[in-house]
Amino acid sequence: MPPSAPAPWRVVLIEDNPDTRRFFEDSVRGHPALALVAAFDAIGPALDWFEREDADLLLTDLGLPDGSGLDVLRAVGARHPRCDMLVISMFGDEEHVVASIEAGAVGYVHKDSNAAGIADTLLAVKNGASPISPMVARGLLARLRSRPPADPPAVDAEPAVPLTPREREVLELIARGYSYAEIAQLGGVTHHTVQGHIKNLYGKLAVHSRSEAVFEASRLGLIRSMPLAR
Repeated sequence: MPPSAPAPWRVVLIEDNPDTRRFFEDSVRGHPALALVAAFDAIGPALDWFEREDADLLLTDLGLPDGSGLDVLRAVGARHPRCDMLVISMFGDEEHVVASIEAGAVGYVHKDSNAAGIADTLLAVKNGASPISPMVARGLLARLRSRPPADPPAVDAEPAVPLTPREREVLELIARGYSYAEIAQLGGVTHHTVQGHIKNLYGKLAVHSRSEAVFEASRLGLIRSMPLAR
């Protein structure tokens, strides 16, 4: 018998505009590797749902009738660290996207994207990608540089954030832009094992996303330098 296909990634959508929400719902439903498990038009019902359920991907607008999507990102990221989160953005909205990534999002999709592009972005994220533009990356770097520098560690002092050798290796690889699947292949381990290391890293660094982990680790001197994408 042929091997069974992997279960589709579970997607949750939060968008208050009915037409936009319907378009994103159809975009997710149109791909066999994705499954829309819930869609909401406000924050309250969405957070109630996440109290009981989990998802692989969250796609949320920022301007919602009962609050900011940033609050959703922080709450879901803290409760479900393995849920990759993206924001629905408009062109020229880099400042809000930067704030979203700092709140835990791994990237964004444009409202003007086509259905295939939305599905491809979601699947790329589950393979470790972080869809951000050079403009957004520049904004993140500017914010990092504006933070006060961390005190240099004393000679022979214990690191402020103790990492295992495997966690340090995974950190270096995600800083260089490798996807989770590539890290698993390089290390000869499963994707699930890599996700476990990532979860431990996020907890130790007190962050919620790949970009936050790289910036915080760089600030603390845990990686050699701010890496360039491959």
